[in-house]
Amino acid sequence: MSDTLLTALQYYGAGAGLIAALMVSLNISFRVSGWGFVLFVTSSIALIAWGFLGEDTAGIAWQNIGLLMINIVGVYRYLIAAPDHHGRASKDSQEPST
Repeated sequence: MSDTLLTALQYYGAGAGLIAALMVSLNISFRVSGWGFVLFVTSSIALIAWGFLGEDTAGIAWQNIGLLMINIVGVYRYLIAAPDHHGRASKDSQEPST
């Protein structure tokens, strides 16, 4: 495997993971956190590829398979299932009308 490709996968995975962690930790909005999980997914895919294609890096690949599953749950919860977190009160938190 090309050393250039392996280096690109490694550093993309690391950089994307850092940016995604920042996006989720800042908790700017539900949507921004959701896109942070999308970035985590791309990071995990890059690190899985790097881990299995590189030498002596399979442990990172296996770890990122687990993280990929967790990140897919995050994408689902924040972007696909998308409960009403867009600045409006949910039905449960509204006071009954009189």
